[in-house]
Amino acid sequence: MSSFSETETAELIEITRTVAKAEILPRFRALDVGDISSKSRADDLVTVADISAEAALVARLSARYPDAEFVGEEAGLNPEDRAKALSARLCFVIDPVDGTYNFVNGLAVFGTILAAVSEGETLFGLLYDPVLDDWVVARKGHGAWYGRPEGDLTRLKFPPTAPEEKLTGFLTISQFPEDEQPRMAKSLVGAGRVTSLICSCHEYRQVLIGRAGFVMNAYLNVWDHAAGSLAIREAGGVARLLDGRDYAPSLYEGRLLIARNDEVWAKYAARVSAQ
Repeated sequence: MSSFSETETAELIEITRTVAKAEILPRFRALDVGDISSKSRADDLVTVADISAEAALVARLSARYPDAEFVGEEAGLNPEDRAKALSARLCFVIDPVDGTYNFVNGLAVFGTILAAVSEGETLFGLLYDPVLDDWVVARKGHGAWYGRPEGDLTRLKFPPTAPEEKLTGFLTISQFPEDEQPRMAKSLVGAGRVTSLICSCHEYRQVLIGRAGFVMNAYLNVWDHAAGSLAIREAGGVARLLDGRDYAPSLYEGRLLIARNDEVWAKYAARVSAQ
């Protein structure tokens, strides 16, 4: 599969908006105790909104693309089946409520992430904010764009600048194994404002709109990174592991550093390596 047309892109955005309005927003700040459960850890949460939104997205996308495979955060595919799906001609990757911890706690910093992967390559990515009803969308070879219902699309493109004097970005130290946490914390000494939104969707968006320079991740969950990494690259940025490999949906282990340009990537990577 080569790419998605503008018409198909608009359809995918509308499907995502429709599902979010029906399955996610009505449950925001309206969850009962029984609507929330934990997965791998006590703070790794899932809600009825996650489950119902993923099911609704799969149903709508299946109707439009009957031969598509799916990898959803809540589907629980084993690694072998996930790899098989991602190698198919068309596979949709879904994170129905990215930032579930924030969603559960009433914080309006969550989003819906949708990516389309063909034979291991990301062709389409969408980072959607259900609260403000706006989005970042990217198609391979066609750039990254900011959109909202009432406005024209705005091209997102990083200017060719030198690294910031003070690095700004996002890092969740608790993602890392305990023996790595001191090293990651030390890498921030002397940096600028580095924080965590606990939401990949909005961390990627903040870099894309020029509010931050980098995001450092310990987890390579494909539903967190396929869409955002494509958008970063289409805007002229870098999505690369610390060992030098470019990010790909098939990668499950490593430390992913995305940055607005090579200079910022190298500057923060050097900080980590120096510890």
